[in-house]
Amino acid sequence: MFTTIFSLFSSIRQLFRTRAALQAEIVALRHQLLVLQRSSRNHRPRLSIADRLFWVWLSRLWSGWRSALVIVKPETVIGWHRQGFRLYWRWKSHHRLGRPSASREVIDLLRKMSLANSNWGAPRIHGELLKLGFELSQATVAKYMVRYRRPPSQTWRTFLKNHAKDLVAADFFVAPTVFFRVLFVFVILSHDRRRPVHFAVTEHPISEWTARQLLEAFPWDSTPHYLLRDRDGSYGEKFREAANWLSIREVLTAAESPCWAKTPRSVDRSSAQGRVGL
Repeated sequence: MFTTIFSLFSSIRQLFRTRAALQAEIVALRHQLLVLQRSSRNHRPRLSIADRLFWVWLSRLWSGWRSALVIVKPETVIGWHRQGFRLYWRWKSHHRLGRPSASREVIDLLRKMSLANSNWGAPRIHGELLKLGFELSQATVAKYMVRYRRPPSQTWRTFLKNHAKDLVAADFFVAPTVFFRVLFVFVILSHDRRRPVHFAVTEHPISEWTARQLLEAFPWDSTPHYLLRDRDGSYGEKFREAANWLSIREVLTAAESPCWAKTPRSVDRSSAQGRVGL
């Protein structure tokens, strides 16, 4: 009874549909009947590649294809469409139209020129090949030229380890006393073992006094090669002249650098204060 009523309502609905939609539904139903007849001996209907292409094509042309589909789910047809889309673009990507590859003779000539002239770079070899009539880009030359193995450069840690004995740092720090006096402690620190080389205390750190401390810290042939300091005005011209006399090269820190970047942070201030008897 229910089947008869459903068929009656379906027949009434067909009266309000277009002729193209009716023909599409007829074609879809007939195709499914052919598939069922072809696979009647099996429990599960098997669709060939042509059947899948047919349903993908029908889903693109007819909006009501889901109502006529019975043998598979609509999600399966959508999956077939996506799979075909991927296969199409995979096939298309295999046929790339780009820069033509260089011939073996040109590559051999390029590598021979690179081996014979180790100081030539890609621009020089590219220019020579253009003079010989070979139309190549500079990127192609850089791709096929011989690569020479260069010794790896030393790290910053290795550089400091090799040259730490030739580096010293100088700076001031303030030491208040019990009687509310402010003393300026001048410290020269060796980078080799982070030990104080020289220190002195004064209330007035002028340029002449600082230059004299530098001369007292490095007598005779014990001068380092480099001295690191900040841009304090207490050094002045006299300090620079003393450094030139001792053949010391001054290395200045960056302007307005933070306090943690300066060398006196590594100085043990408590031990220094204990030595000067403050």
